[in-house]
Amino acid sequence: MKKILVVDDEEILRMLICDTLEDLGFEIDEAEDGVEAIQKLNAQAYDLIILDYMMPNLTGVEVIEQLEVDVKNNTPILMLTAKAQEADRQVVLDKGAHYFMSKPFSPVELMGLVEEILNV
Repeated sequence: MKKILVVDDEEILRMLICDTLEDLGFEIDEAEDGVEAIQKLNAQAYDLIILDYMMPNLTGVEVIEQLEVDVKNNTPILMLTAKAQEADRQVVLDKGAHYFMSKPFSPVELMGLVEEILNV
């Protein structure tokens, strides 16, 4: 079973993402901010990280910057953000995210992208 870490400070959005992906049979773990995400990523491996850009304490970009190189290289990172300008997208990808999805997004679109990323 593929394991996904969902990191978002908005509880309702995090619940929507988790419920959507659990329905597909993925094992889901959650973090409500970047600090908690780093702790979880240091404790165990994930097949995918879904990461919000704008969060308190550590932004999504700051989380990526703090990840160990092997985590960054081996674990796909999908950045979710309300910042949808091309310049924002480029910053996120340049910092190490592998995929980018703008908020608001459709759960169907998210499911399709996650299935594509994880080859399921």
